[in-house]
Amino acid sequence: MAEIVSAITELPMESLPDNQVLVLCDMQMQSQQQEVFSALLARHREGQLNDAEVRQLDELMQVYRRGLVSKARALKVAVERGLKPTLN
Repeated sequence: MAEIVSAITELPMESLPDNQVLVLCDMQMQSQQQEVFSALLARHREGQLNDAEVRQLDELMQVYRRGLVSKARALKVAVERGLKPTLN
């Protein structure tokens, strides 16, 4: 699934069909990634990460940020198409 989402998010959002835009609006980090991400963030706040864990946290942060950007772009397109209500 991650490969499919990655391929979809590389396309111009405006060229995607409605169903794919809506999927991207609701996209979330995989549950296993989310668990590791949360655990690493908690340990980072406590100053308990080794070098390998810092790199892993950085990689997961990049995944998280790319996901947020894709979701925001998809939401913009969905609102423009009338698929989702505007946010107030």
